[in-house]
Amino acid sequence: MHNTNDNEMTLIFKSKSANEGFARATVAAFASQLDPTLDELADIKTAVSEAVTNAIIHGYSNTVGDVHIHCAIKGRTIYIEISDKGHGIKNLAQAMEPLYSGCPEMERSGMGFTVMETFMDSLDVTSVLGEGTTVKMSKTLRS
Repeated sequence: MHNTNDNEMTLIFKSKSANEGFARATVAAFASQLDPTLDELADIKTAVSEAVTNAIIHGYSNTVGDVHIHCAIKGRTIYIEISDKGHGIKNLAQAMEPLYSGCPEMERSGMGFTVMETFMDSLDVTSVLGEGTTVKMSKTLRS
């Protein structure tokens, strides 16, 4: 992300499930400067929750590592990047298919990426096996 942003913030926290709500609330608080509607805020919180949960459950499995969130606001658009240095995704195309779950024994819905795509305007996921995953999302809020 470039320095031409109106505002930006970075958050780094441990990949513990207790931090998912903290991450969601922090991004929502940052986005609130755009005066979003309740629906827009709920969309952002849901997408962030899914991405952070993926990093914690799939990225780090039963280990603890750092989850990084970088948010930037430019005009009426919020850009959100969530990354981990975890396991990475073996087959990204398969992982992004609706209902696919890398952890079926955990009764996961397999809808995380689909939810992110639905609630945000753009979604870009990159992953390198053994190096981690980065999810980039953006949403332009109404004027």
